[in-house]
Amino acid sequence: MTKRALATINTMREFSAVTKALADETRIRLLMALAEGELCVCQLTALVKLAPSTVSKHMSILRQAGLVESRKDGRWIYYRQPKDQVLPAAGRALSWARQALADDAQIANDHKALKTILKTDPEVLCRRQTRG
Repeated sequence: MTKRALATINTMREFSAVTKALADETRIRLLMALAEGELCVCQLTALVKLAPSTVSKHMSILRQAGLVESRKDGRWIYYRQPKDQVLPAAGRALSWARQALADDAQIANDHKALKTILKTDPEVLCRRQTRG
């Protein structure tokens, strides 16, 4: 297979991963929340009010698409938007999403809710979530 054919296949895979990631409202909300900076799973869970396992699955799809990065610190997993876009399709998609959703009411509401969430220690949020 030629280099050009391999590049086309990789571009198509990138594009497919990004479009899959952006095809869900919850994933878009999570992605836009990360514009505020790095957040842990507990904070993201508090924002979208879903089970931690569901949020983790959404974040995995965003990570596979190159739209977020993750790091583990002890028992915490933190996510952020990439500082350097490795995948061109992901960088373009992220810019487009930010611009297209700049005035969206749900994103504005999430931004307000996130301010409150960020005032709570992540460990406290995690304990609340594990208690139900």
